[in-house]
Amino acid sequence: PGARLWPPPRCPSFCCPLQTFNTSNVTKLCPDAQCLFAFYGGETAYHKYLIVLQFFNVFMFFWLVNLVIALGQVTLAGAFASYYWAFKKPDDMPAFPLFSAFGRALRYHTGSLAFGSLILAIVQVIRVMLEYLDHRLKAADNKFAKFLLSCLKCCFWCLEKFIKFLNRNAYIMIAIYGTNFCTSARNAFFLLMRNIIRVAVLDKVTDFLFFLGKLLIVGSVG
Repeated sequence: PGARLWPPPRCPSFCCPLQTFNTSNVTKLCPDAQCLFAFYGGETAYHKYLIVLQFFNVFMFFWLVNLVIALGQVTLAGAFASYYWAFKKPDDMPAFPLFSAFGRALRYHTGSLAFGSLILAIVQVIRVMLEYLDHRLKAADNKFAKFLLSCLKCCFWCLEKFIKFLNRNAYIMIAIYGTNFCTSARNAFFLLMRNIIRVAVLDKVTDFLFFLGKLLIVGSVG
């Protein structure tokens, strides 16, 4: 197993048993034939760079998932903004707010959404790498390495939460004002800092309302 006949085009058979190759008539039928051992997994560029390709797949998975979530957040923010900023309701509102907001997001803000999703995807991939290192270091008895890895995991977890929070508010600013991601993120950050107490109170009130909504839905279904 693992052997192959080379070159195969002029040979009558592709079977190459190592035990009987020297005593067979394969060399008479195909003088250029050689019995070479091919290592398991193949020799193509695909097999050589399989780990890199798998890493690329994981990265693209996080990027696309975050892009879809960002597109949904901008669509909802645009629909709510079209209602909130309408002077005469419902005359100044579009006929289909969700479809209108979705179209604006795809046409004007795809680059901003992709950039914000890219930043979040990079942090998430780093967290995956840290989890992989933590899994590999479980058998090792190095307390300093485990402590350092735990600190890094905690820091990147906090960073991911902060970026998610900032991205969500940046997407709202994008949907309202149409500015790019960096400008929207900066404006959203300073707006939150100027109203930090209101943000904290509203965040807790919103969490409580969501909790009541979940209880109501679960109770109704039950």
